[in-house]
Amino acid sequence: MRGRVTLATVASTAGVSVATVSKVLNGRSDVSPSTRERVQEVLRQHEYVGRRPEPVERATVELFFQGVVNSYSIEVIQGVLEAGRAAEVDVVLSARPHRHQARTAGRAAQWIRELTATGRRAAIGITSDLTAADLAALSRARLPLVVVDPLNVAQPDITSVGSTNFAGGMAATQYLLSLGHRRIAYLGGPPTSGCNQARMNGFRGAMEAAGAPVPKEYVWLREFLYDDGLAGGAALLDLPEPPTAIFAGSDEVALGAMEAARARGLRVPEDVSVVGFDDTQVARLASPQLTTVRQPLQEMGAVALRTALQLAAGEKVDSHHVELATRLIVRDSATVPSSS
Repeated sequence: MRGRVTLATVASTAGVSVATVSKVLNGRSDVSPSTRERVQEVLRQHEYVGRRPEPVERATVELFFQGVVNSYSIEVIQGVLEAGRAAEVDVVLSARPHRHQARTAGRAAQWIRELTATGRRAAIGITSDLTAADLAALSRARLPLVVVDPLNVAQPDITSVGSTNFAGGMAATQYLLSLGHRRIAYLGGPPTSGCNQARMNGFRGAMEAAGAPVPKEYVWLREFLYDDGLAGGAALLDLPEPPTAIFAGSDEVALGAMEAARARGLRVPEDVSVVGFDDTQVARLASPQLTTVRQPLQEMGAVALRTALQLAAGEKVDSHHVELATRLIVRDSATVPSSS
């Protein structure tokens, strides 16, 4: 194996001093062209690498999330990473304590100190429930923040990116109504979540416009995860008069509801129709493939990254809350009710 090539080795082979080799490596002009060419040829022959170059200073953005990484957050993260690469910005991914865990003012301040100490230019949160202590610490540090689908209802002092959740909820429900369903349930996420409230209000608006009642037990709220869909689907389908269709607040919740139906010997969509929200990869992998409301999740992540960089540069943004358009994607998990 070839040993490590030193400046002395190169100098000896080229018949020059170590200082001359150093001048060539550093691009100094006080070396004759013939000597420079001879030294460079020896460097190429020996495949000399030299010292590791100094790292290039790049802007860094913190991307944090709470809870578990799921199909929804993976899509958003991908969008942030792609936009970061295009902007030549490094993205550092981290996890924050879940909102049910204690997050004191002291811990919030420590978190922000860590971000500023490591030179973060801005922070992006995914479905994050930010406390007053979090916001106060960010404000004191003058660290720009952008949140994708905040679990808090949108506030004027929080820059956020989301989608047209109300319109999406209405479109999903109107589609089920157009198939002939009247007993439609909503299986959603956290009651305090802004995006959940918008989807649920879209559902209620469509039902009210159609004159279709929504019994209290037809609205079941917990989290946007598969296990919650499984539990909520079981609760809805075990009712004395179960719904003929379920509009789920996320694709994972929809898949949980579909499994709850199968466990009870019910077929999707023949016995119960299911519509989701997000259009993540799991919607296409489901059997039957899931009819769902598409959110442009990767674009939401990209917009969040670009907005964070604008704020970090001291630029004004057009709006503190950006909503990207949703649209219904019809696949195979919903059909006319069997009673029709």
